[in-house]
Amino acid sequence: MSLDYAREVLDAEITALKIVRERLDDKFEHALDLILDSGGRVVACGMGKAGLIAKKISATMASTGTQSFFLHPAEALHGDLGMVDKNDVCLLFSNSGESDEMTKLLPGIRKIGAQIIAVTGNERSTLAIHSDILILLGKIEEACPLGLAPTATTTAMLAVGDALALCLMKRRNFKIEDYAKFHPAGALGRKSCPISDFMRKGEHIAVVDGTLSVGDTLLAITNARSGAAIVRNSDNSVSGIFCDGDLRRGLEKDKDILSKPVAQFMTAGCMTVKGSTIAGEVMELMREKRIAEIPVIDDEGGIIGMADMKGLLASI
Repeated sequence: MSLDYAREVLDAEITALKIVRERLDDKFEHALDLILDSGGRVVACGMGKAGLIAKKISATMASTGTQSFFLHPAEALHGDLGMVDKNDVCLLFSNSGESDEMTKLLPGIRKIGAQIIAVTGNERSTLAIHSDILILLGKIEEACPLGLAPTATTTAMLAVGDALALCLMKRRNFKIEDYAKFHPAGALGRKSCPISDFMRKGEHIAVVDGTLSVGDTLLAITNARSGAAIVRNSDNSVSGIFCDGDLRRGLEKDKDILSKPVAQFMTAGCMTVKGSTIAGEVMELMREKRIAEIPVIDDEGGIIGMADMKGLLASI
């Protein structure tokens, strides 16, 4: 029985999203233009459940290239309105458009000179009338059995806010490198960083000449605490890689392998990645090719480090 009702709740919220989707018009585009042309920040504001939605949308915008902060309407009426600048755009959420704290805020915003985008369900409300741009949700039936608790309406607000944030993201040509700057502590952010941030380098990689014996190459690998050695050319480009698999295959062919040049047993022309390659892409490449280590090179092809799956999994 509860499962059936849970599905009814989801159906009500899906219906709300369909309604809002069909209602979107040129005013949505105008809202994007206003934000991009303002040169200021997006001040997201709402009361109660709408305020929680505003907080989330502000956070999404801030992390995707649009400067934004959340303003609590009650606190704004007691001094926090001073955080708003005339170049800012206030994004106000209220289904009724008549919340006392929200309507009292409007004259103060006007005095500052900031512009207003309203997201509301009532086109005749005080908020709608005093906005510069109205994104109308329209009449939406709440999923609540009493028809009171904000449910479908806040879902619709959330979706519209996300659409604004992500459309702004696309318009700004916000890239994965930009995303990483704002998420340095998260796994997603770390995966978005260049592999040069996570590669081993210096004394922690084994880079050898092709003439070095396999025995001495193994010693270099041990000293670097690595799993493989990069075999270089005279110009410091990658000639190949020598790993455990190469050693086992070499032993099958030549019992005296330890005294022979490593170039005879290495994997020549091995795969490499540039230091600017995104770490997440390198991980996917290594999984796809089933390789544990891959040399990292600069734009000229010179060796700068080694990426290994074990280290990446520990870091990301």
